[in-house]
Amino acid sequence: MVLLVLPLSAPAVNATDPPDPIAELLNAIIASSLPRLGYTIQVGAFANLDNAVRLDSDLDRRGMESFYFRHDSGLYKVRFGNFREWQEAQTQALRLKEQGVIADFYIVAPQEYAIAHIDQTHSGDLRNELVQTALRYLGIPYRWGGTTDEDGFDCSGLTMVSYRLNGLNLPRVSQQQYSAGQAISKEELRLGDLVFFATRKKGIVSHVGLYIGENRFIHAPRTGENVQIESLHHPYYSERFLGARSYF
Repeated sequence: MVLLVLPLSAPAVNATDPPDPIAELLNAIIASSLPRLGYTIQVGAFANLDNAVRLDSDLDRRGMESFYFRHDSGLYKVRFGNFREWQEAQTQALRLKEQGVIADFYIVAPQEYAIAHIDQTHSGDLRNELVQTALRYLGIPYRWGGTTDEDGFDCSGLTMVSYRLNGLNLPRVSQQQYSAGQAISKEELRLGDLVFFATRKKGIVSHVGLYIGENRFIHAPRTGENVQIESLHHPYYSERFLGARSYF
């Protein structure tokens, strides 16, 4: 479900420990209110979405806070964890592999994310990357494994995945996403900003979408429904609009 160039195949184990990226991140040109992701573990290559959701659910029950995504190959993969050191991620992945929870895995380094690439090359547009990532899910039924619609994880899952696949550790729940950003007006909205709505109880965040320009946003309406684009001028969402947030 991302217009990022991700590995089509991955080795089971990294041969060497890559250099610590912390020094490089200190020179970052993109300042964000969100922390950057460290090393994460990537597993699976599923043609069937249900299989990815099943693994996502299993890892989530184990406290891994995992998420699945659609790879450039069209296959679904799962990522989890946020480790400061490569060795920590490697140890956790090997432990889960020994337990039979996962099979082959790939350790994703911080340098592989779009935000790090933009910092290193001084080229590219992170906001456009966020939009293109979210648009990759368009028309796909987004389902959160191991959670319920009442938790609000479906809509916030789409925005979380879009940010995390680009290297920013956006919180998982819509209310936390709302609190983590800088308040902006509708007139200040830029690509990749998030828009929030009170769809259940007045004044309480219960829905979120990602702004894609021209007063439109992409969102996952509810469990099992296809990800779609909607206008901020739509009466239903206009009446329930709570605010917008920017993170960099």
